[in-house]
Amino acid sequence: MNPPVTQNVRTRPAAGERPLSEAYDTALLDLDGVVYAGGEAVEHAVESLVTARDGGMRLAYVTNNALRTPEAVAEHLTRLGVPATAEDVITSAQAVARLIAEQVPAGARVLVIGGEGLRVALRERGLVPVESVDDDPAAVVQGYGGPELPWGRLAEAGYAVARGVPWFASNTDLTIPSGRGIAPGNGAAVEVVRIATGQYPQVAGKPLPPMHRETILRTGARRPLVVGDRLDTDIEGAYAGGVDSLLVLTGVTTPAQLLAAEPKYRPTYVDRDLRGLLAPQPAVEPAGPGDEDGFRCGGRLARVRQGALVLEGDGDDPLDGLRALCAAAWTEAGDGACDADAGKALAMLGL
Repeated sequence: MNPPVTQNVRTRPAAGERPLSEAYDTALLDLDGVVYAGGEAVEHAVESLVTARDGGMRLAYVTNNALRTPEAVAEHLTRLGVPATAEDVITSAQAVARLIAEQVPAGARVLVIGGEGLRVALRERGLVPVESVDDDPAAVVQGYGGPELPWGRLAEAGYAVARGVPWFASNTDLTIPSGRGIAPGNGAAVEVVRIATGQYPQVAGKPLPPMHRETILRTGARRPLVVGDRLDTDIEGAYAGGVDSLLVLTGVTTPAQLLAAEPKYRPTYVDRDLRGLLAPQPAVEPAGPGDEDGFRCGGRLARVRQGALVLEGDGDDPLDGLRALCAAAWTEAGDGACDADAGKALAMLGL
């Protein structure tokens, strides 16, 4: 694999003169918190995706959730109103199955702690899923198994890892969005096994290279745009892969977390939801003469004063204010994380 692309430190969101759906050939879309939450479509998602696809953009759905098969995910998307096929879906189960297959003999047994998505992906790579450490597995793989995953399955993983069986995880997201709020993710279950064994798994999912490699191999994207709601998976994964990203504020990331982001978590673009694919992105510019320092977007001016982010001016779109605040915060922080107080400035935007 090629080494990660060295990135310059981003100090403000980028501008886009054309709609993003025209500037990029493929959208690599996260699912939970971007397209749907709790199984239901996020507001504006379906119509935005249909319009982008009809305009010529390829849509690929890239998820760290290893529970469901690509066929099941595609069926769900189609039911929501976004026609999709299994080939449009890339999961962390597929990425981790490839990673395992590169390290164990063909036809090897793999202890599965998770759902059907993992089993299907392993079979696709010529591996044999098994249910017990007594089946003499060559590897153990752990992926999200749904809210009803029995505690005994985690114990089974622990027994295998303690015996020295190589341990793999589809992803280590600590949380996932649901229709009722934020729920524990696969990373929380991985932590249980880690604490019990003192070992660490090889991880395939976002933001790590195996997931990016799987996505590019399966989509053939040349000008991809990563679209996600998480700084520590979607945006960091885009950064590590040297590709552009769009953060949407429909999932787990809050505006305050965005302002405090260190360079690897800073997206190329920021928008409220997937309608951001269909519109040009406004410019964020250094303030003109007489304004001393700070950044403007739309009618908003943002700067750092006495340890706090300050927002001035008026504008129709609160996102312009947030983009200006990002530029002020990220510039102040440089290659670190901004610790300026953003409370009052964000309260002015109602975000």
